[in-house]
Amino acid sequence: MQIGISSFGEVAPAHKAGLDHAAAQRMQELLTMGKLADEVGLDVLALGEHHRPDFIISAPEVILAAIAATTKRIRLSSAVTVLSSVDPVRTFQNFATVDLISNGRAEIIAGRGSFIESFPLFGQDLKDYDALFIEKLQLLLKINENEVVSWQGKHRATIAEKGVYPRPAQPKIPVWIGVGGTPASVVRAGQLGLPLTIAILGGAPAQYVPFAELYRESAQKAGHDVASLQLAINCHLHLADTAERARDEFFPPYSQLMNRIGRERGWSPMDRRHFDYLCGPQGPLLVGSPQDIIAKLLYQHQLFSNTRFLAQLVIEGISHQSVLRSIELLGTQVAPAVRATLVEAVS
Repeated sequence: MQIGISSFGEVAPAHKAGLDHAAAQRMQELLTMGKLADEVGLDVLALGEHHRPDFIISAPEVILAAIAATTKRIRLSSAVTVLSSVDPVRTFQNFATVDLISNGRAEIIAGRGSFIESFPLFGQDLKDYDALFIEKLQLLLKINENEVVSWQGKHRATIAEKGVYPRPAQPKIPVWIGVGGTPASVVRAGQLGLPLTIAILGGAPAQYVPFAELYRESAQKAGHDVASLQLAINCHLHLADTAERARDEFFPPYSQLMNRIGRERGWSPMDRRHFDYLCGPQGPLLVGSPQDIIAKLLYQHQLFSNTRFLAQLVIEGISHQSVLRSIELLGTQVAPAVRATLVEAVS
């Protein structure tokens, strides 16, 4: 099982042009995180695209290119690319460029996005929410397969026998589908035989098992080899040397983040009691000591037989040194133990 980290690049917004020291510092911290993740042997770094003042990553490809130049083996992905509101041609070109800089390590996780700010920003109509994603995914996959493309759709100008360059170092850029709670997206990934990432940011992981089953059933019905499918699970994570320290460090920023978003969506406020419950053995939060996280990752693998795990980090409100320590523990203690246990189980 591949193990990696993902981030949305949370930041306290300055709400002014220029001299945004918090944004500058956060960007440097993201670069440092990527370099450390590579050094401690993690498999994937994924950065999520948002267009809000409280997240710094609106152009993940640019940051991934910077990290590509200082790393050697870690795979570099979006998490997600909000494909509905971008141009698939430009998206492919950007990631092909990252792929060339990294010598073949770029990936795309394409999704519709859990926020809607990008739609009016780029002139898209929310009533076309589903149609935009379906059409643009089809075009992205076609470009990935073909150097010269002809295309005609409803939501983008026609392409008539045009080459799309540069081509990546890999034969094709791996394109994953990222989903939250939409069964139709799971079915689509299965029918296309594409790798799937399930984000579990609320609710018990066991509740998402039907998604994994639906994914594999859809792929099998479409004639794909189920044994070759790739499935990733994405959950919030924070590690420290003790479980108590991990929870004490993570609760304040996590609850602030979730309560801020919750006010927009009508969620009930989160308190410490609820947080501790979510950190429990079968909860969605992987917050604790290395041994706690090893146990939860193995539990999740029993549920999903997943081939990848992405640890969603929260970096606003936690000291940078604590975030780096969490990455270090994940790479040096948790990942080797999980891999060794899974290898032993199949040998």
